[in-house]
Amino acid sequence: MSDTSTPTAPGTTSHPTRSGQVQVHLRVQTLANITQISTWSAGIGALSSALHRALDCEAPLHTGQLTHCALGTLMRSGPFEFLLIGQDDQAPSDRVALLRQHVGADIGAVLDLSHARVRVSVQGEKAVDTLSKLYALDFRPAAFAKDSFALTGHHHIPCLLHRLDAQHFHAYFFSTYARGQVGLLEDAALEFGVTLTTLR
Repeated sequence: MSDTSTPTAPGTTSHPTRSGQVQVHLRVQTLANITQISTWSAGIGALSSALHRALDCEAPLHTGQLTHCALGTLMRSGPFEFLLIGQDDQAPSDRVALLRQHVGADIGAVLDLSHARVRVSVQGEKAVDTLSKLYALDFRPAAFAKDSFALTGHHHIPCLLHRLDAQHFHAYFFSTYARGQVGLLEDAALEFGVTLTTLR
């Protein structure tokens, strides 16, 4: 069963430990600029070339890899699929129109997903301990390096988890399941002390 698309009301709540510690900080925001670009098996070469022309950067070669370009972060989210996490100051319609100039229907599809994803920043000295309770991933830097991401999930709800630093992650959830997933993250972090900040 899905929940509502707004994770919680704007504002900040804090749940320190009995000793006053707060070692995990959660920051929830809806995304204004995320695009899916996809194709079929025979079209991946043409799509990669089209993205290179459109974004002036090399498309990542393998799932789980990403690259940074002028319009944001381009993630290889599947064998024949990319996600572009753009800058908030660019209108989604402008970004989609630009990509469609290079990615025609004979190459692939460009779909605005700005309404369909919520990003949760998980940061603090106990971020890995919190995430380890929910996701069966190897969080050692050798296995999950900085600036890489993993496709994972909890209770059959998918999550794209991007590691920005040793104890800083961005978790991307479907908007329809965001409220429940944020609640699970907050519960997992309670023993360490947690703040939850929600933005529009």
